[in-house]
Amino acid sequence: MKRLFLAGSLGLLTAFTSTHGANFTTSPQFNVPEIGAGVGRIDQQKERMIGEKVYREVQRQMPVAQNPWLEDQLFSVFSHLLSQTQMGQPIGLLIINDPQINAFAVPGGLFALNTGLVTSARNMDEVAGVMAHEIAHVTQRHYSRSQEAFKGQGLLALAGVLVGALVASQADGDAGAAVMMGSQAALMDKQLTYSRNQEREADRIGMQYMYTAGYNPQSMADFFEVMHRATSRVSFLPDFWFTHPLTTERMSEARLRANQLPRVKSSLRDEEFDILKQYTLVVSNQATEQQLQVLASRNNFAAQLALAAFYTRQGDYALAQQTLDQAKNHRRLHHLISLIQTDIYLGQNKLSEAYKVISSPARIMPENRALNYKLAEVLIRQNQPAEAQALVQKFLNRNERDLSAWRLMQQAANIDHSSPLRTVNVLRYRAELQYWSGWEEEAIKSLLHAQRLAKDNQAMTAKLKIRTTEMQRERQLKI
Repeated sequence: MKRLFLAGSLGLLTAFTSTHGANFTTSPQFNVPEIGAGVGRIDQQKERMIGEKVYREVQRQMPVAQNPWLEDQLFSVFSHLLSQTQMGQPIGLLIINDPQINAFAVPGGLFALNTGLVTSARNMDEVAGVMAHEIAHVTQRHYSRSQEAFKGQGLLALAGVLVGALVASQADGDAGAAVMMGSQAALMDKQLTYSRNQEREADRIGMQYMYTAGYNPQSMADFFEVMHRATSRVSFLPDFWFTHPLTTERMSEARLRANQLPRVKSSLRDEEFDILKQYTLVVSNQATEQQLQVLASRNNFAAQLALAAFYTRQGDYALAQQTLDQAKNHRRLHHLISLIQTDIYLGQNKLSEAYKVISSPARIMPENRALNYKLAEVLIRQNQPAEAQALVQKFLNRNERDLSAWRLMQQAANIDHSSPLRTVNVLRYRAELQYWSGWEEEAIKSLLHAQRLAKDNQAMTAKLKIRTTEMQRERQLKI
């Protein structure tokens, strides 16, 4: 299988390239440049529109993991790093179901990382180091500054390079690689050369972010070495992709910079990260039953949870229950126990038992998205659409791009036979799911259909027309 190893951020697309030598001081000096909206020709509102457009394209063309628990675990780390910056609310953090080590960032605050990054890391600090690097690209507005340097090149054209390259990374043979050929290849070659100092800046500022957030800066240098070993195994690397490969100079530079910071105690045995890593292996289909069984037989709590999740996904609920019971013997409270147990009961159509398991932790933690979405799923199965929608709506109010939420809203509306607007609601929720999944034309058609059905309801018709106009306007952005 021919694969592109994509490492970097949009407009740079080479987050792990070579840099020049750096000057080091004898004590940590946190000097993060203030990059205002006046830099470059694209203001921050335009950047956000681009970021949302790429968000939809990535959702449509890439295997994005839709797993609220996994998303929220990584987003909590991401949010902690963001709190060290002046950034506003990000577009989001996407988890790409791909075993390659990769992460990228897009203007406006869209970030993505591959499951392979998590499963290749040895602790959360290493994951945080990559996240911090990508956050630095966005806070320093490297993409727009690159766009200013490449006068005459459209921002959306450069965004298209990322989407095309991401698709190419998933393709077999030469078809995917062809996306990046021709003029785009020439553009990328120029841009890789231009981005050397920006990569160096992202390393430096990213390390500051992770250190002030409490993560070990040595882990950024550690993971550089992991990535260096990984890239050496990739068989298909177009010249314009890796014009400046990761070198020992850059790894040494990161190590020297980390050595200048006060030491942060590392956790050599982080069970929470082990749980995250083992679960990610299952969700991304990177683990076999035999591998998980070996670890679970050693009374490894993380492996037992992962194996229970594995059997649940396979539909083998008896083995899933048996394995989960072994994990429960550790006498530990963990959200994954509640989530997996609920899924086992749902798979067996034991709705009352499922409700008993998930209702208490979800009510105790109303801010926990994974628990409350699972409760909403149970309520839908119990034919309680209004209660389910009330749970989900509060999360949609915070993030309108939440595909899992729109899917639950559509399912709830579909069983709400008492509502005179049942079909209209199903269509408008389906439209949002289609739209944020990247199927913009289909979403607009769903809204137009809903408008025809709601013609006698002026309030609903007005709402639908406003949303249709918004979608039509945003669809005009072409990648």
